[in-house]
Amino acid sequence: MNAHSHAPTPEQARDLARQVGESMFAVDTASKDTMGMELISCEPGRAVIRMTVRELHLNGHQICHGGFIFTLADSTFAFACNSYNKNTVAAGCSIEFLKPGHLGDVLTCEGVEQTLQGRHGIYDMKVTNQRGQVVALFRGKSAQIQGTVIPETTEHEKP
Repeated sequence: MNAHSHAPTPEQARDLARQVGESMFAVDTASKDTMGMELISCEPGRAVIRMTVRELHLNGHQICHGGFIFTLADSTFAFACNSYNKNTVAAGCSIEFLKPGHLGDVLTCEGVEQTLQGRHGIYDMKVTNQRGQVVALFRGKSAQIQGTVIPETTEHEKP
């Protein structure tokens, strides 16, 4: 990069997103410890998180409580929209539950940016089970706020 260019290379953007994801996940008690989620990947505008349905996730119908499926999608949304290292929060979202999650199911959520304009973005999450069946679809609207997830480095600090 020259002194006048601020756009990262694709490799730098992927590396930054990975670092942001690892940093966020390390202190994400809700996703990691409470829910038992696993961060699979965090890339620019995209994230994948996985969770196995355990007994503590079951509701009175003995299926995965919708709130836990929502939390999986919401967490994935958070990692996808923070992947550029700009603090970003949810401004709104909706979810459609299409199929129940059962004890032992491995639910994987992939979140993908649809558009990012100014401070606002739209992201779609797809939750699937280990058979590839779609369990839920979630759409989130993000809003960037002040600050960064990890400290920004300047050109002279980079190796």
